[in-house]
Amino acid sequence: MSPQRHDRSWAARFSVVHEEGDLAALEETVAVDLGRLLERRNPDSPVAVLGAGLDDLGAGRAYLATLAAGGYITPTWPVLYGGMGLDDESAGVVRAALSRYEAPDLYPWMVGIDLVGPTILAHGNDEQKLRWLPAIRSGEEIWCQLFSEPDAGSDLAGLSARAQRDGEGWRVTGSKVWTSRAHYSKWGLLLARFDTSLPKHKGIVAFGLDMASPGVSVKPLVQMNKDAHFNEVFLDDVWLADSDRIDEPGRGWSVALTCLSFERGSLGGGLGVRRDQLLRLAGMLDHSQGVQRDALMKNLICYETIRFTEERSKAAALTGRTPGPEGSGSKLRGTALVKSLAELAMTVEGGAATARPDGPDEWVNMFLVSPSLSIRGGTDEIQRNILGERVLGLPSEPRVDKSKPFAENP
Repeated sequence: MSPQRHDRSWAARFSVVHEEGDLAALEETVAVDLGRLLERRNPDSPVAVLGAGLDDLGAGRAYLATLAAGGYITPTWPVLYGGMGLDDESAGVVRAALSRYEAPDLYPWMVGIDLVGPTILAHGNDEQKLRWLPAIRSGEEIWCQLFSEPDAGSDLAGLSARAQRDGEGWRVTGSKVWTSRAHYSKWGLLLARFDTSLPKHKGIVAFGLDMASPGVSVKPLVQMNKDAHFNEVFLDDVWLADSDRIDEPGRGWSVALTCLSFERGSLGGGLGVRRDQLLRLAGMLDHSQGVQRDALMKNLICYETIRFTEERSKAAALTGRTPGPEGSGSKLRGTALVKSLAELAMTVEGGAATARPDGPDEWVNMFLVSPSLSIRGGTDEIQRNILGERVLGLPSEPRVDKSKPFAENP
């Protein structure tokens, strides 16, 4: 597969097909182009859960470069920035077509494509969109999220990394933790505090940080499945140009909320679990394994619930509504699905799953990574708070520090 330059006129013709109201014609056009570029998906191909056990950047970059000319990976982005300029309904046709073809694990690019890119579209200026978005879409540049901090826990707004004005730029000092793929990311979406006299949500500013900047150091954290995808990131008097600031000082929390709303949506959807994977597991069971067959059916029901929720969310998006609390529900269900499915598969396979000569299989990797899903991308507790407050109308958690200046908080 060879890289292709983004052709705006070629991508724009898909918009013309859609404007004519013929989604069938759009699907046919996309199918012809994808059939020329990609191989049909093998239902027996292994599934990775958020990159577990994998760190293959070459295959992902080649795949994204192959699709770059048509804007297939980002169909709703404007053509100017490497997308197809389609609405959500038409983009759904494109994504459904893509799912029929082989694709490598794209987890290293997920933060950039699914989270940071849409956030820049919402909050970035024209120069930043032209500078950052095409390289995100093509896979040339990987992004990470510099949000969580060692002392803030789940209280993201309690971050203490400091950003101080310095001439035409800023100086940032502090540390971040649990930053996925920071060790090979080109850019990071950074949150820092610029004013401690303001309440914690109002004193935050957002930046795009070049990870090669002097003063940035990254320390990988090894997980129990031997992956080292999470990292600590230390910022020692790092200088950033003001042109890398995203939105206005004080609007950093809005930038964060936008990014987190996309994160909850992207981490729903079964977290990469595929229907044919469930069916493949069904083929390993015989009629005597009634308990396991019942467990598998419960997993299949959970999978379908997530899928229907996604369809409902897409329908809401067609009305112009931004991502809502359904993302939190899907994330919770997706986490439960992966944990239950991995445990069931390990029960069925037994010790043979860990004794393969070529290393652990996909179920072992899924089993080892599944506990982390309850804390990454927003903890289960945070997701339940969101659902309780925004769906059930329950009282908010007490927040005695919300209106105080940050400097006065313990």
